[in-house]
Amino acid sequence: MTGTTPPVRRRLLGAALRRYRENLGYGLDEAARILECDRSKISRIETGQRGIRAKELRELLTEYGVPDGEQAALLAVAHGGREHGWWQDYPDVLSEAGQDYVIMEAAATEILAYDSHQIPDLLQTHAYARDVAAADPACAGEEQQARAVEVKLTRQRMVLAERSPRLEFVIAEAALHQVVGGAAVMRPQLARLAGLAGAGSGHGGASLSLQVLPFAAGAYAAGCGSMAILRFADTPGLGVVHLAGAGLSGGVSLADPGDVARYIRAFAQLRAAALTPAASARLLGDMARD
Repeated sequence: MTGTTPPVRRRLLGAALRRYRENLGYGLDEAARILECDRSKISRIETGQRGIRAKELRELLTEYGVPDGEQAALLAVAHGGREHGWWQDYPDVLSEAGQDYVIMEAAATEILAYDSHQIPDLLQTHAYARDVAAADPACAGEEQQARAVEVKLTRQRMVLAERSPRLEFVIAEAALHQVVGGAAVMRPQLARLAGLAGAGSGHGGASLSLQVLPFAAGAYAAGCGSMAILRFADTPGLGVVHLAGAGLSGGVSLADPGDVARYIRAFAQLRAAALTPAASARLLGDMARD
């Protein structure tokens, strides 16, 4: 066992498998007999130190009596797109942790996001994303900047157009006043946000709510950094919180159910302190016209 932190997808899956096993009163030996392996393998899977093949995962979940919907969600998290994922073409832009995140993002059925300093990745226009990439010290040169923009636009297409997750965004008013690329970039970006807030839906079938957290919210805005919460259908105990660092190349991901529950409560407080979607649309529309 190394001293490095296991990938968050492995930690998420391993913790879920441990809960299922313990809820049945099974020990490690009983689980090992299901897979005809030694107990150390089960222990390493449950702590995220090693992965698990899809066939073995299905065997364990079936033996544990996990419903089909939960099984599908866990298989998507563990193995979704592993062989042919689009993200594998961008190792220069997406770190291993970043790839981990976009795989889970593609599998999530609910995404809750708060951004305190810039427009959320999934809602950025091409021009806004281009200027953010140009200012990112991790993007060395125009070619890598262009690839970083490609990654964002692909994520947007995957989440907003090709799937139908439930999306809730809260954006701090300060992020709207952080001028990126000048008025020629900000006006279309703000107009896009105004349209989304007013329509209550994204591209395709995605259900989208967008609210602005005003300066008057005070401590709510000051006390919470940018975050994204991913949740998965039919698995209320399964979720991930990503606390943003430098894009997807940094930050911290938390998979413990207690941490996830705490940040869901924090997001609910932010949402309650924010303007309504209609009021947010009016504010954004006024800013786009200024």
